[in-house]
Amino acid sequence: MEKEKLGELILDTQEGMYRMAKTLLRSDADCFDAIQEAILKAFSKIHTLRRDEFAKTWLMRILMNECYTILRRNQKLVSVEDYPQREGGFEEHRYTELYEALMELPREMRVCVTLYYLEGYSVKEVASLLEVTESAVKNRLSRARMRLRRILEGEQDFSGAGKTAGRSCSKDGTARAAGSARIKG
Repeated sequence: MEKEKLGELILDTQEGMYRMAKTLLRSDADCFDAIQEAILKAFSKIHTLRRDEFAKTWLMRILMNECYTILRRNQKLVSVEDYPQREGGFEEHRYTELYEALMELPREMRVCVTLYYLEGYSVKEVASLLEVTESAVKNRLSRARMRLRRILEGEQDFSGAGKTAGRSCSKDGTARAAGSARIKG
């Protein structure tokens, strides 16, 4: 692949690259760093791309590796984002309920959902990108859909103060009566 074609591919997939980075990294600054590093690596390692038709998958894999590198580096640091912020804090974003629900999923599920539903990769391509079996991808997608449904329905049923009729609500959609075992709510 020529560098001009790689540049065009990067321009065509920049939104998808951001979505993928945002799925793994929560900070916009980290997302932009990962994308920038991925682009630099792609240009410097363009000779390792064997077939042009896999360029987008190759580019996304580089981006994912950069995101994982940033995650490992950030584990050693204490982030300001880990502490509650007052109104008017550093970055105030308003995300959709679906995006917020997606961010509650475990990373493996989040990545599968993003690649399959948002980026349009097939199950086979997602499996190849993540280096897992196709059945693992199907299972992750199925579990993610169930969890998202529970999270979103739970928000509708238990919106507000987080309490209903003397029961406090948890993230998994169950309610706990004061001092007792879990009750399906």
